[in-house]
Amino acid sequence: MISEGYSDARTLARRVSKMEEWLKKPELMEADKDAEYKAIIEINMDEIKEPILCCPNDPDDAKLLSEVCGKKIDEVFIGSCMTNIGHYRAAAKMLQQYEGQLPTRLWIAPPTKMDQEQLTKEGMYAIYGKVGARTEMPGCSLCMGNQARVADNATVVSTSTRNFPNRLGKGADVFLASAELSAVAAVLGRLPTPEEYMKYHTELGKDEKNIYRYLNFDQVESYQEAADEVELGKFR
Repeated sequence: MISEGYSDARTLARRVSKMEEWLKKPELMEADKDAEYKAIIEINMDEIKEPILCCPNDPDDAKLLSEVCGKKIDEVFIGSCMTNIGHYRAAAKMLQQYEGQLPTRLWIAPPTKMDQEQLTKEGMYAIYGKVGARTEMPGCSLCMGNQARVADNATVVSTSTRNFPNRLGKGADVFLASAELSAVAAVLGRLPTPEEYMKYHTELGKDEKNIYRYLNFDQVESYQEAADEVELGKFR
């Protein structure tokens, strides 16, 4: 981050120093054995058989896909800090099954430049372009509505964390969903049935380990080279 000009360099250098010190003897925080909690919520994941969405315009209004399928979708946003590089590979795999231009307006905005660089190398951006997706600069984009906005009164599927009124666009109705479900909605122009979703999702299972492979800074050569050139001593 220092090599890329992020501020404040001194603060970042101190964080590096603290992390290096912690790595010499790493300890993770653990709850006290006698800790008391306001509530304990247990969710049996085996009982979840289909995707779950949060409906317009309340992140607490969660429903099964089968309860809302068929709803017409105008725009789709795949982005925000809730996503990682695997979600963009997965979306590309689903979009790759479609021929022609999408019936929806699809926005793609990876959370970091590192993700964008790697996805470009892997050919994912070529897939986005082929179906007519609009690729935004990495960052918040539509999630905060501070770089772009959806059309007024649009019905949207988004991977962001919130769908409060007017957040993504004036009068927009926003469903919150996974990147995978968002990609299928972009292809169909509506929320799919669970069966339709699983048909597209089957392709992911063929290469799941590679698709969801995580990416860290130390795995990107250009970032390693830039970090090696930073003299942390002069900032401490």
